Amino acid sequence: MNELIKTFKKNDGTVAVDGRDLHDFLGVETPYTQWFDRMIAYGFTESVDFTGLSQKSEKPQGGRPTVDHAMTLDMAKEVSMIQRTPKGKQAREYFIAMEKQAKRQAQQVVLPMTPEEKLLLVMENANRANKRLTGVEERMDDFEQNRRLETGDYTTISRGVSRAVNFYVRDRHLQLTKEQRSALYKDINGGLNQVCGVRARIQIKAKDFDKAMKYIDDWRPSTATKMLIQQMSLALEA
Repeated sequence: MNELIKTFKKNDGTVAVDGRDLHDFLGVETPYTQWFDRMIAYGFTESVDFTGLSQKSEKPQGGRPTVDHAMTLDMAKEVSMIQRTPKGKQAREYFIAMEKQAKRQAQQVVLPMTPEEKLLLVMENANRANKRLTGVEERMDDFEQNRRLETGDYTTISRGVSRAVNFYVRDRHLQLTKEQRSALYKDINGGLNQVCGVRARIQIKAKDFDKAMKYIDDWRPSTATKMLIQQMSLALEA
């Protein structure tokens, strides 16, 4: 089989996948280190699903190390599936083909199995694969539900907050001090955090993005905040 993605044998004889080479093959735009950390968040465990490799040895002069992590074939398959891209599908099929080839080679040196043993082995492998796939899907759903906002979405919310406050001020032809504007920002941010169930805007989850934007579009300062601004104005006039 032609090598599509770099693999190598570990000391225990198992096949490992070069994490950086898989990242390059998948065409992921996110830098490798950030991407790999994101993949770990799906529930993979160091020393079980992957091993960190030293970057001090075999590092090309003036270049990057050729390998950062050694991933098991199972992890490499799941990571490829998570990408949900044609490249990810191609990589996953490649790793499956590698496994099949390795099993065929192993069977050549194993005594023939009875039909009953073969059937039992097939059922065990199928059950194991189904449990693994179910676990991956559950981790993917949980990750999608709880992941934080992307930088672009967070910027959109921040700009929306500023736009809502400025519109309110212009629409009513208000001349506000820095403290009065601060009261308006405190009002909209406090309500935004309450609606999204967080303590700070930076903690808003991606699943609540639409909810956050709707709140910003509908926002009007509370009666308490409007009265506070009026009191500040009276204090300045006194």
